[in-house]
Amino acid sequence: MFEREALISDSSVATQRKIAIQALPLARVSQNTGFIFGLPSSYAEIWHYRDLLGQLTRREIRAKYKASVLGILWSLVRPLVQLLIYYFAIGQVLGAARSIPDFAIYVFSGLTLWGLFVEVLTLSPQSLLSNGGIIKKVYVPRELFTLSAIANALLNFGIQLILLVIFTFITGAVPPLAEIGYGVLGLAIVIVLTFGLGLLISAINVYVRDLEHLIGVLLTIFFWLSPIVYTFAFVKTTLQGFWLELYLANPVTVAVMGFQKATWRAGSEALDTWPDDLMTRLIVALVVAVVFTFIAQRLFSRMQRSIAQEI
Repeated sequence: MFEREALISDSSVATQRKIAIQALPLARVSQNTGFIFGLPSSYAEIWHYRDLLGQLTRREIRAKYKASVLGILWSLVRPLVQLLIYYFAIGQVLGAARSIPDFAIYVFSGLTLWGLFVEVLTLSPQSLLSNGGIIKKVYVPRELFTLSAIANALLNFGIQLILLVIFTFITGAVPPLAEIGYGVLGLAIVIVLTFGLGLLISAINVYVRDLEHLIGVLLTIFFWLSPIVYTFAFVKTTLQGFWLELYLANPVTVAVMGFQKATWRAGSEALDTWPDDLMTRLIVALVVAVVFTFIAQRLFSRMQRSIAQEI
């Protein structure tokens, strides 16, 4: 008897709760996906969840270096190994170091910014898939996962930049402060561009898993399309007219040159090392990166509607 009364009571409570829920007004829990007017609400949501972004970033750092003796110092190992390989193979064996003063600083400067670009695009394909448990359970702005990858990459970039600055002081090759604007613009281009590319890559990879492998191939190709182990002076003697402009149309190429100009003192003393209008090209590249990222974020906002089901 008591058991039956308890069942009736539970049923009554459940019915009352159902009626109360149905009476609640509908509230939007996802972004406004309008192509133009949805942008402010998207970034407002990202700002609202900024604490979660910090938690995601710290979680990724702890997971990456868990049970590691050197910890975050491992972020220096790969660029230093690359530097040694390129310095020996290209600088000494092929003789590039004889024509490029302070060759080690030049190469490490390019590798530092390029490493930021590569790390974000390498982490982006799995940024949504690896957080599928969160995405399926609660609503959070999906852009946070790409921003978390950028934050992790920026941490590694900062450590490498500190090492680069220390190296310039030790060798007495400190670049003039007047050139720092070039480096700031170059860094801004890479950050903005990787945000847009990261969003598109993460969303598309949910539907087409082959994209992750394609990204690795493309990054290998584009590494050699940026003046990291060779100078722009060499490019000018090889490419002319349309092909030279096509080479300079790559925003990452221009960004790398801007960053090198700000951190490589020997480059500021050579007139043929950079394009004559490098500052103008940097500004144009930044505008292009901003426009591209705007379009990428709006496309991502549309595609994210069915991401939880696909994951």
